[in-house]
Amino acid sequence: MRHDSVTPYQDDQSKSSQVAKMFDRIAGRYDALNTLLSAGIHKGWRKRCVKLLKDKNPKHILDVATGTGDFAIACSELQPQKITGIDISEGMMQVGREKLKKLKLDHLISLENGNAEDLHFPENSFDAIVVGFGVRNFQNLELGLSNLYRVLRPGGTLIVLEFSYPKNFLVKSLYNFYVGYVTPLVGRIFSKDRRAYSYLTESVKAFPHNQDFVDILLKQSFRSASYQSLSFGVAAIYRAEK
Repeated sequence: MRHDSVTPYQDDQSKSSQVAKMFDRIAGRYDALNTLLSAGIHKGWRKRCVKLLKDKNPKHILDVATGTGDFAIACSELQPQKITGIDISEGMMQVGREKLKKLKLDHLISLENGNAEDLHFPENSFDAIVVGFGVRNFQNLELGLSNLYRVLRPGGTLIVLEFSYPKNFLVKSLYNFYVGYVTPLVGRIFSKDRRAYSYLTESVKAFPHNQDFVDILLKQSFRSASYQSLSFGVAAIYRAEK
């Protein structure tokens, strides 16, 4: 099954519309559930991503599929001039804007409606682009990546943090049980959306992992594309340059 055919709901809306509706529904409990289900490991993953950008000293950063703004907040440690976060879920960004106000980062980080397949930014606008757990939700992966390439400045860096699929038999067995049964059950209980966390499992399995995704980046004209596995292969960091 192609990754772009995996959708949260079985209706006639586009994948983007369905994903936006799903995240709007779970926005209020998303951060708490994310921390609970990952035991907070995702925070360390983002820190590793930010470290990869330190030597680049980016001044303008784009956070695609920003959600509640966690990746953008992590990138504030790089002391850029401006961070722009875009997302298709207004509900998620409303939560994110409240977080930014509490952290006094709303002068640095702005969150606005947008998606990778329809970017309105001019060419060569950003020194760095980050995407945290969002490329699986692109309606058209290749179009989205080509747009990211377009708005990235020459020499700029793309960092993608995404769930992956373990290769080790034991780890894979434990992972399949956790994401196949525990995650959807906890998600249904606490998010009140029966499909949201089942979609997570389905989309992870269908998405091209590791070298397959690196090959897609290279086909979209990115250079020096590579990946590193995290936590026994349950996630990966992809890095590429323009």
